[in-house]
Amino acid sequence: MNANSNLAFEQTFSSLSAAEASVHNYQDLIVLFNATFTDTENTVLVKGGDEPIYIPANSNHQNHRIVFAHGYFASALHEISHWCIAGKQRRLLEDYGYWYSPDGRNVQQQAEFEKVEVKPQAIEWAFSCAAGKPFRVSTDNLNGAPVDLQGFQEAVKQQVLFYLEHGFPPRATEFIDVLLGFYETKNLEKEMFDVASA
Repeated sequence: MNANSNLAFEQTFSSLSAAEASVHNYQDLIVLFNATFTDTENTVLVKGGDEPIYIPANSNHQNHRIVFAHGYFASALHEISHWCIAGKQRRLLEDYGYWYSPDGRNVQQQAEFEKVEVKPQAIEWAFSCAAGKPFRVSTDNLNGAPVDLQGFQEAVKQQVLFYLEHGFPPRATEFIDVLLGFYETKNLEKEMFDVASA
């Protein structure tokens, strides 16, 4: 965090307290994210409707927007996770330039979905632990081919363990630190990722 964003975060942090609000309130995530990244990354977190989406800055909006679904805390963490992985050029494209195959995927489509979801869900799991919130992997295919939930969960766990050993992407590291500070949780350790809970 640079000096300006650090000052903004300190001011925001002092005006918020996890004890004063409901423990996992999406409004807190919005304030924490925006205080941390609006100045440095020109990006804001926004509550949306049915579908999450990333929208780059344009003539109508000066900031890039991470729009999460329905005010769901987990949706916000998940969309932030995708943003933490996206490179500079990807962050200039709507939804990072990726095509999304909706619920109802066949076996091959589901395998591709899970392949690209391992890293963001690993980061989301770390965010959840840092916020003191249970995490559950999502295969997001209720109406499609059967899924190997345990296999996917294990792949996500292995990615988390890799990140713990080798380091998370820089923006993810920064936001983990913000969450640890706000929720007053313990530093992330391998044992926290033994089982993803519902």
